[in-house]
Amino acid sequence: MDTGRRGLFWDVLAGRAAPPPAAATLGWELVAIDPERGTIEVAFSAGESFLNPAGVIQGGFLAAMLDYTMGPALVATLPPGRFAPTLDLHVQFVRPARPGRLLGRGRVVHRGAEVCHLAGELLDAQGRTVAVATATAVIRAVPGM
Repeated sequence: MDTGRRGLFWDVLAGRAAPPPAAATLGWELVAIDPERGTIEVAFSAGESFLNPAGVIQGGFLAAMLDYTMGPALVATLPPGRFAPTLDLHVQFVRPARPGRLLGRGRVVHRGAEVCHLAGELLDAQGRTVAVATATAVIRAVPGM
């Protein structure tokens, strides 16, 4: 998908840059994006290797999925040479998640000059919310650029 846009997010989508290994581990897939509105939908492939001893997806994987949902909603709006590391991530687990496809929906709630507030939710294959999150991110220059 080459939209002609540049920047970390768009370069990965266009194949000009390798995807982050953590995103690949989570099975990250873009479903829809609206950078003008600051919204995104992504899917994840939650495998058996994500399970905890109770047989459900371990919460840390769900938190990572939410981070990889909300972060790209913001990063897709940034110019080349900028990124937005997460400063704070607050996750609430609503119900157990099972292996399979999970859908993440993220949005930029407020974008300041540097500090941004994000929100997201993670849904199971039946459309039920399994976790919700809010995050604070800060816009920074990509090191070495």
